[in-house]
Formats: sequence, C-alpha cells, structure tokens
Amino acid sequence: DNFTLASMARTQKNKATAHHLGLLKARLAKLRRELITPKGGGGGGTGEGFDVAKTGDARIGFVGFPSVGKSTLLSNLAGVYSEVAAYEFTTLTTVPGVIRYKGAKIQLLDLPGIIEGAKDGKGRGRQVIAVARTCNLILIVLDVLKPLGHKKLIENELEGFGIRLNKKPPNIGFKKKDKGGINFTATCTQSELDLETVKSILAEYKIHNADVTLRSDCTADDLIDVVEGNRVYIPCIYVLNKIDQISIEELDIIYKIPHCVPISAHHRWNFDDLLERIWDYLHLVRIYTKPKGQLPDYTAPVVLPDGRTSVEDFCLKIHKNLIKEFKYALVWGSSVKHNPQKVGKDHILEDEDVIQLVKK
Repeated sequence: DNFTLASMARTQKNKATAHHLGLLKARLAKLRRELITPKGGGGGGTGEGFDVAKTGDARIGFVGFPSVGKSTLLSNLAGVYSEVAAYEFTTLTTVPGVIRYKGAKIQLLDLPGIIEGAKDGKGRGRQVIAVARTCNLILIVLDVLKPLGHKKLIENELEGFGIRLNKKPPNIGFKKKDKGGINFTATCTQSELDLETVKSILAEYKIHNADVTLRSDCTADDLIDVVEGNRVYIPCIYVLNKIDQISIEELDIIYKIPHCVPISAHHRWNFDDLLERIWDYLHLVRIYTKPKGQLPDYTAPVVLPDGRTSVEDFCLKIHKNLIKEFKYALVWGSSVKHNPQKVGKDHILEDEDVIQLVKK
C-alpha cells in the first residue's frame, strides 16, 4: 500500500502519467477494499458485536476526535428532545439516543474510534464502519479552534471506507459484458479520462469487456467508485462546537461555509438551527393517517425516506400484509390535484399529506 502511495507521489502530472496515476488509484482502491471487507472465514468469531438495532425513521452518526464535545452534544440533544433512554448495553459500544423532531424518531449514534486507524482494519473499527455506512446523515463534530486539520483527517478516513460525503453518485454508465472489448463513449469532453486510461483501470479489475458511458466530466476516482460499486453517498453536516470561545466576526465567517453549523454543546446554543439543518438534509416525508370519519392524527406521522414515498411504501411501512387488502387510498395534500383524491398504490406522496386507506 505504501509503495503504491509512494509511486503516486513520484509521478508528475501529464497526459502519459494520468494514465499511470489512474492505474495506481485503482490498485489502491482494491487494496483498501480488501481491508474493509473481512476475508470469509466461516462466520463466527467476529468478536463482540457493534450492531445497533435500527430504530426510528432515520439514523445519524456522530464522528469526531476525542474531546471536541461530541458526548456533550449527544447527551444535550438527547436530553432536550429525547423520549427514552432506558438502554442496557453491556458491550460498551454505542448507546443510541432517540430524539423526536417534527414527529419523526431520529436515532443518534456515537461512532467511536473511527478515527484511530479503523480503516486499516484495526481494532473494533470494522463494525463501526459497517454501522456508519447505514447512517442517513453524518455529523462531523469539530472544535472551532482547530477545525481544518481535523476535518481533512476525518473526511479521508470516511472516504477510505467507501463513504462519500455530500456527493451525488457519478454520472457514469457501466455494464460488464462477456465479449466485445471495452466500448467507451463520452457525452462531453473529458479532462482526465480517455480510452487508454479507462482500459488500464478496468484491466486492473480484470475487466476486459464492458460498456462505459461518461455523462459528465469524470475523474479516475469516479470511475473506480462506479466499478467498485460498494460506495454509499451520505449527506454530512460539519458541526463547529465551542463557539463560545470565538468572536462575533469569526462567527460571521463560519456562517458562510457550506454544510457548517456553529454551536455550543455546553451552552446549548444554536441547537434549533442544527436540528432544522438536520431535518433539511434527511429529506424525510411525513404522512398523516386518517381513520374513516375521524380527524387526521397529526401527532404520529408515518415517516418515509425520500425516494420511497409511494402509497405502497407507506403500506409496507405499517404492515407487510396491508398491501394485500389494499383497494385504493384517499389522499389530501400537495401531491394531489383534488382534495381528497382517489389514488392507487403507485401514487407518490409528499411531505405532510393525509391518507385514508380503503380496504377490499
């Protein structure tokens, strides 16, 4: 691994070497993947589990160096908004807090020890990463007095686990075939990838027959992400803690940084702003239910993740057998033209719609 990194550093940038760099990047990605995915060894003996039951409608992972106020933030958030905290965890893993916000149950997880060499498969890192990859949102907690070095380190760690922060999946079509060589098309000019580079990267994965379509200006890393196929794209908020120690002028500058929320965990300053931002990034959709002849129940919405908000998804969320009895639904709200409107199971619901199910 170090050799690969060293030869990447040695290689200067030009067209001929872009090709070589692409190769090295692919090699590095492969080595890294072998670190994250444990070698098969007949199950069993995985050591103590770092598995946390997934409860609630969304899960947020907190990452940060020791002593940046992560636990203070967690306990204060959970303390102010929490429902229950009667968890008994014998294996000192993460004690999840659950907060209720706008009717949604949001699980807060501390992801300990991600920083200390977890991506090299050391220690308990692996299970923590597995949990981190299932989060709907990651909060990176930074100390406002020394944020930038930490920020880079944490981002690099998470990138190394195949977690991409605040990114959309690259717009690349990739399809393996049995024969016919590499069929390469680009719908716009590429500054980094050409047929040769693409071929060499794919050859590193022993892929010699595939269709590759680049629909935007892509980098070698983008292509590798698509070929690896095990990347997760998670939104991320940088929480700058301890703002009680800086001046108003500095605070104004921080406010302009994208994806950043300044807070003070200790004084509980700016929590509402943080929660509002969390809510934005989670893209949850709340659906209220209405029993026949009664008013809608606005206290307990059914919360669906963005992109899976059809009436069928709604039924499945309540009970998997419900869809068998489903005849049609009446919907009030922004997703329909008439109130109420009769809809089938494929209708896409929007935030704060009201629904009444009619069974067979």
